[in-house]
Amino acid sequence: MRLPNKVVFITDSDSDSGKAIIRRLKESGAHFILNSHSGGSAIGSELKLVQDAGLQAVVVTIDLSKTAEVTDMLLFTEQQLGTVDILVHNNNEISPSTIEDGDEALFQQSIAVNAKSAFICTQVFGKQMMMKQAGKIIYVSSIHAEKPTGSAFTYSIAKGAVKMLSKEAALVLGRYGISVNTIEVGSIAGDDELFHSYLSTLYNDYEYKVPNAVLCSNDDVAELVNFLSSDEARLINGADIRLDGGFLLHYMNFKMKKP
Repeated sequence: MRLPNKVVFITDSDSDSGKAIIRRLKESGAHFILNSHSGGSAIGSELKLVQDAGLQAVVVTIDLSKTAEVTDMLLFTEQQLGTVDILVHNNNEISPSTIEDGDEALFQQSIAVNAKSAFICTQVFGKQMMMKQAGKIIYVSSIHAEKPTGSAFTYSIAKGAVKMLSKEAALVLGRYGISVNTIEVGSIAGDDELFHSYLSTLYNDYEYKVPNAVLCSNDDVAELVNFLSSDEARLINGADIRLDGGFLLHYMNFKMKKP
């Protein structure tokens, strides 16, 4: 097992990516602190798997964009599980928005959920990790930190902010044995609906714009999180790892691998 007795905090355990990460890191022997907006009801199956494996999971429901709530939560869970070894920030809220008529409240909400929460978690968890001179911070982000969506500009802006946050944090926290990396997740089944756009054709025939016509899955994301959480990845710091099968390299339709 790669992560025996390591404590992992997942920011959005209710999501498909969160559930996949729980299942994979459970196999590596990790314990969990799981932020769940459903209070744990959406992850009942995953909690049972953790329990059946003889591991521990503490479920919390907090606003990660508020420093006081994150700090208080860490003090509470430290008494039950100890300090956090691995932070997995996988907040991924997507709302349709355009530059022409984008709503200010929506912009602020997207920044708070996707980016401000990443900053606050990095700062609070980073201080705890600095004390023991070790830790892993992993942002599960998106290729849209680099590529405009044409349909959800607030999301792209927030993910772009997380991309640079990762670089700044890697530079500072790396001095304390903490590695900070970003996974830029590519097209997943259903993204053509999430990023439906009147402006961009990026997601037209998107499954065939991956050179081998195989889309990324949440299990693929979880596998990479597992690796970056391990000692084998100790020299990877400040990296943006694009997990998209080559999707962003596409530029010629006539060579697509269609059946």
